[in-house]
Amino acid sequence: MGEPIRIAMWSGPRNISTAMMRSFGARADCAVSDEPFYGAFLKDSGEPHPMAEEIIADMDCDWRSVLATQSGAIPSGKTVWYQKHMPHHMVGPISLADMPEHRHAFLIRSPERVVASYRKKNELADPEALGFARLRQYFEFERQRTGRAPPVVDSDDILTDAAGVLTRLCHSLGIPWDEAMQSWEAGPHPEDGIWGVHWYDKVNKSNGFGAPPESMPELTGEYRAIAEACRADYEALKVFAL
Repeated sequence: MGEPIRIAMWSGPRNISTAMMRSFGARADCAVSDEPFYGAFLKDSGEPHPMAEEIIADMDCDWRSVLATQSGAIPSGKTVWYQKHMPHHMVGPISLADMPEHRHAFLIRSPERVVASYRKKNELADPEALGFARLRQYFEFERQRTGRAPPVVDSDDILTDAAGVLTRLCHSLGIPWDEAMQSWEAGPHPEDGIWGVHWYDKVNKSNGFGAPPESMPELTGEYRAIAEACRADYEALKVFAL
């Protein structure tokens, strides 16, 4: 059995992050976790997200306890642990600095696509809810800590060439490429957070990555303004996309 590898994949919402979790979960060597800090974030912030009360009741909502779990033994005797995280959830006392043994990677998506998708599922009043600024902050922290740019993948690139982009991602993370990552069983998965009934309808119908991206959504008014407010952070990360 090889050395345990913990992968922290950071993204904002509506970034095909659940499809990426499905992809890594299809590996025989990999356990996955679905936004383990979400409950702590909701309890600490009081954000009125869908199912907030149910999520808080269902999850460990102690920041330090969650960190200890995510830094501990990998479930089910696996050697790789893919952890789906969102930096804007980290409003408590825990940050990237507390996860030095993880291998950090970043999943991005154009602000227009994120806004167009998010607004269908939840109210969107400001760009902070999409996490772009914190994502860039975390990327820069890790780049300075290690002296090299951590891997960045763009959702559009994955949908265009899943095997190619995921092969490069695996190489960057120090794990072998596995063909099994291109498909998974449709329907809910046991590792999904209970919020999946609200957010995961599309990915639950899938058994692989979707079609290449369509033309960019046209946004107007406040939604266009929110996307524009996220653009500089997205473009700064896009430069490093694999």
